[in-house]
Amino acid sequence: MKKKLLYTGIAIVVIAVGAFLFVRYQAAKKVSASTFQTLVVEKGGLTGTVGATGTVRANQSSWLVWQTSGTVSNVNYNLGDIVKSGDVLALLNKTTLSQNIIMAEADLVSAQKTLDDLKTSKLAAANAELALVNAQKDYEDRLQERETLNSPVNYQYLKMTALGPRIRKGTRSANEREINEADAKLAVATAKMEDAQKEWDRLKNGPDPRDIAAAEARVAAAQATIDLEYISAPFSGTITDIPVKVGDVVSIGSQAFRVDDLSHLLVDVDVSEIDINRVKLGQDVTLSFDAILSKEYHGKVTSVARVGTSNQGVVNFTVTVELTDADELVLPQMTAAVNIVVVQLSDVTLIPNRAVRLVDGQRVIYILKNGVPTETKIELGANSDTTSELISGEVKVGDLIVLNPPTNMFAGGPPQGMRR
Repeated sequence: MKKKLLYTGIAIVVIAVGAFLFVRYQAAKKVSASTFQTLVVEKGGLTGTVGATGTVRANQSSWLVWQTSGTVSNVNYNLGDIVKSGDVLALLNKTTLSQNIIMAEADLVSAQKTLDDLKTSKLAAANAELALVNAQKDYEDRLQERETLNSPVNYQYLKMTALGPRIRKGTRSANEREINEADAKLAVATAKMEDAQKEWDRLKNGPDPRDIAAAEARVAAAQATIDLEYISAPFSGTITDIPVKVGDVVSIGSQAFRVDDLSHLLVDVDVSEIDINRVKLGQDVTLSFDAILSKEYHGKVTSVARVGTSNQGVVNFTVTVELTDADELVLPQMTAAVNIVVVQLSDVTLIPNRAVRLVDGQRVIYILKNGVPTETKIELGANSDTTSELISGEVKVGDLIVLNPPTNMFAGGPPQGMRR
């Protein structure tokens, strides 16, 4: 009887404990929906970006320096003026220039005349033709002289006889000295004729291109020396600095002007090796500046480096962005926050990144069903800073995603953040 009562008491305790634990479990699991932060699953657009910072620079920039010494006589442009390629920006006083620059003006006149004569005059060709005719005639004469020495030479001589002096005729062969002399004269005549033929061949169809090139080089050399007396714009742009004034005495290497092509503004940014393969030429870019409040600018990716640079173990690639709507507020050397649009999707199911957890190596979210957060495995695609594209998973539009599921729901301890 006592044993029966003991077993009955034990059963009652077990049942009571089990009931208590079951109630606690149900209470812990079935929490009021108002306890959770939720978000309705919707479809919409997704814009994925890669962010970086960089510094604005001009498309082209150049510091122009003097290539000779002298005194500045003219400064033709002011700060901020727009110039074209070739515009003369400043001049030196001729009386203060070195002698070789002054003499170069005379050299230019002479070189230009020579070049013009080569291009227009027919005298050189005519002289070459005449020289060839004369050389051919001389060659023929020397050849004939040499050929006559191959047979006995007829000659006349005066002989004294008993009847007085008489003219006698005879023959003899040429000696070695006469033959050698004739051969030498023929060789000279042959060489002259060959040279005359080459010169005629060179000029008969007009001036030799090599002569033209040499004459043009002399003209260019003289002009380059003259050009040292002034500073000209190497490309079209804006005058952004003028450290020179009229009356300044300058020397070789002295700065004269800075010219920047502000018609195209660029920003170079460093993109991590993790993101670089997502960046492509032509992608859209948004830019903002600390110096320009409440205004967003736009651009395009114009170049992507194919070789990275390593700094303290971090590998980055340089990406160049060109602003497409820059205005007068954007200036070189300003710092820009750059967001490169690497993906642009529409009408996709969106999952908030902060709702995603990693459980046993699998991405999951928690859908609120009947007031209870229910674990749901998912696969994600493209992502932005706030949302990701749902690729697969038992999730449909209208479901309530739990943004703050209880930590005791995750196996293996607290959840890890979503790795994007």
